[in-house]
Amino acid sequence: MCSNCSIQLSPQDTEAFAGSLLGILNNGATAMMISIGHRTGLFNALHETGACNSETLANSANLNERYVREWLGTMTTSGIVMYDPSTGLYSLPNEHAMLLTNAPDATNMAGFMQWISVLGDVESEIVECFHNGGGVPYSSYERFHDVMAEHSDGTILGGFDQGILELIPGLEQQLIEGIKVLDIACGKGHAILELARRYPNSQFVGVDFSEEAINDARISASAADISNVEYEIADVSKLNYSNEFDLITAFDAIHDQRDPATVLSNIKNAMSNDGIFLMQDIAASSNVEKNIGQPLSPLIYTISCMHCMSVSLQQGGLGLGAAWGKELALTMLDDAGFVGVETHDLPHDIMNHYYIAR
Repeated sequence: MCSNCSIQLSPQDTEAFAGSLLGILNNGATAMMISIGHRTGLFNALHETGACNSETLANSANLNERYVREWLGTMTTSGIVMYDPSTGLYSLPNEHAMLLTNAPDATNMAGFMQWISVLGDVESEIVECFHNGGGVPYSSYERFHDVMAEHSDGTILGGFDQGILELIPGLEQQLIEGIKVLDIACGKGHAILELARRYPNSQFVGVDFSEEAINDARISASAADISNVEYEIADVSKLNYSNEFDLITAFDAIHDQRDPATVLSNIKNAMSNDGIFLMQDIAASSNVEKNIGQPLSPLIYTISCMHCMSVSLQQGGLGLGAAWGKELALTMLDDAGFVGVETHDLPHDIMNHYYIAR
């Protein structure tokens, strides 16, 4: 009998839960090794090489054979890579390659696994926060901007051709003719750099408080020889634009902010009278019970606890968290003075909602 409740627990229940925990442990280990396979190019190399032994694969990927062989052990025992003991050859089924490589028409999910190791780097600091409150600064997250940019490239850059722009009727024609666009918390600036490349008559501004991210964004724009985009280092809670922008975007950014209500108010003030705010943010409910059973809920709450919420709290902020949810998002948009707010979901991006506000 559970000491704090009346629920009867059977040995079978405990045994089943033990099996679940072992599964979680194995899956966590496999996720880390998938991340390594992604970063080292092993999945692409195995797909391109075809059935091969560990030495051939290591040579193909220009890696150390002993490490490749051990990596293959994880991939084989987890059912990701197939192994033929009669020949000693490993192979990646095409069905798996479609989700783990950069093959044409593939949806590469391997990059998402990097979040496990990125967040794991700050586990000890997060444990301290559990005891003492506060948060962890952006500077503690090694490779955060790299992984976030890669993640965004898949959902946002890829999404420009999969329905994002069509959410706002007439927007593409406006971009062709020339409008002024602001991207809030732009990170490395890949999204507006792509828009600037597509629509040379429009002007684009990206702002982010990370000097590292903005410097990388400026280097990318210079290397691409794109002159209709500029990047500024700024705290978006202190923006002082007034009626300047026809379109303002915030991709997976508002919930991280120290003062999201002020940021939303600043965005409204920065919009022209006919301006539009396009906000992409996490697909979740503000009510935890409604997130039970949703496939990405454990990941969303984990990323929130170990990054989104924590970086806000570290700045003395609200600590809204990634799972602030559609209900609260709509309330905050209304409080900021937006009207006619629409919400949309797109098939290519199961992790986010898209909000259109005027």
